[in-house]
Amino acid sequence: MKTLIVYATQHGCTKKISEQMKDYLGGDVTLVNLRNDSAPILKNYDRVIIGGSIHAGQIQKRVKEFCSSNLAGLMQKELGLFICCMEEGETAQKQLENAYPEELLLSAKATAYFGGAFDFGRMNFLERMIVKKVAHVKQSTSKVDFEAVHNFSKRMDRIFNPFLFLA
Repeated sequence: MKTLIVYATQHGCTKKISEQMKDYLGGDVTLVNLRNDSAPILKNYDRVIIGGSIHAGQIQKRVKEFCSSNLAGLMQKELGLFICCMEEGETAQKQLENAYPEELLLSAKATAYFGGAFDFGRMNFLERMIVKKVAHVKQSTSKVDFEAVHNFSKRMDRIFNPFLFLA
């Protein structure tokens, strides 16, 4: 099975998660960073996983544009959707729901939020000041849930076989 993991990252957290996911998934996996690479041709893939990070409550514009311009093709694929965010629980779930079109959320095999990170070494001065003021964080920190990444990958790799119920 050919898998495409398409993502956008601002400070590297989503890239790190996408690379980890690639290691967990079986088959031929291609990573595409929408910040650096052109959008791929979907017909070359059986499974598509889309991810991005949340900044000021919104996913990156490139992820939104990719989803809206490929909506019909994505609906025909085995689909996974994820976000990286520093929120948890109901707030993180709401950010996930706001990040993607409803049609994609309903047709996705798996959805998840994996936590996030504030990497002060990769932020500019203004970004660091905003994080310090709004999030009350004074140094780099990570809340990435790699077990959730592993579980999401297992769900995406699971094959539905109706004959298993007859055994």
